[in-house]
Amino acid sequence: MLQVSELYLQIGDANILNGVTLNADSGDAVGIIGPNGSGKTSLFNCLSGFVFPKSGTIRFKDHDITALPPFSRAERGIGRVFQSFGIFREMTVLENLMVALESRASIWGTFLPWSKGSRSLREEAKGYAAQVGLSEKVQHKAGSLSGGQMRLLEIIRALAFGSELFLLDEPTAGVSPKMKEEVANLISHVQSLGKTTLIIEHDINFVQSFSKRVIVLDQGKVILEGTPDEVRSNERLQEIYFGKRAHNN
Repeated sequence: MLQVSELYLQIGDANILNGVTLNADSGDAVGIIGPNGSGKTSLFNCLSGFVFPKSGTIRFKDHDITALPPFSRAERGIGRVFQSFGIFREMTVLENLMVALESRASIWGTFLPWSKGSRSLREEAKGYAAQVGLSEKVQHKAGSLSGGQMRLLEIIRALAFGSELFLLDEPTAGVSPKMKEEVANLISHVQSLGKTTLIIEHDINFVQSFSKRVIVLDQGKVILEGTPDEVRSNERLQEIYFGKRAHNN
C-alpha cells in the first residue's frame, strides 16, 4: 500500500527528515511516536503533499506520488486528519458528510437537492453518522460537538470520502479520556475494512489498543521499530525522551 524510501527533507538550513524509510500494507495500523521536533508532522506533510522532499520516494498503491500535489493524492485515496480540527464548523454534521460524498459523486444530478441521487447521498451520509453515534446530531452545527465527537466526524468523513490511507495526527488531542476509547474503536473499524492508518500519537497505551507496530522518530530518523511492548521496554526510548539528546530537539 505505502512504501517510503530514504526520505530527506530540508527547510532552509535545517535537516528535518534524514532518510526515513517505512512500509505499510493494507489493513496496517502503525503508530508513530517521538519527541517534539522529531519530524513526525513533517513526515505527514511529505506524505500528503504539503511539502516536497529533497530526495527519496513515496509510493502509494504501486505508483510514485512523490511529486504529486495534495489534491491528486487525496483523489488517489490519501486522507489526513489534522491535530487541529479540520471540520466545517458552521455546517451541520450531515452537510460535512454530504460534502465528502458529493466530492466523489459521478453524476451532475446528485448535486440537485430534489434529485434522487441527492436523497440517496443524504441517506448514505446519515448511515455514516450512525456509525459514530451522531445520528441525533446530524442537523447540529459541527462546531457544537464535543472534541471527541468532532474527531469521530473527521475520521468518518475521510472514510465517506473514500480514503484508503488515513494519516491521523494526534487523534486524541482535545478528546476526553472517555471518548478516547470510541476513537480507538473507530480506528479499529477502519482497519478492519482493509484501510491503512498511520497515527502520530504520544500515548503509547492508546496506540497499543489497535496497533501491533510502532515506529519511533528522533531527529528525523527512524530510531526504533517494533511492537508496542518491544518499543516501550527498549532503553533507547527513555534516552530519546529523557536523555541528553531530548533537550536538543
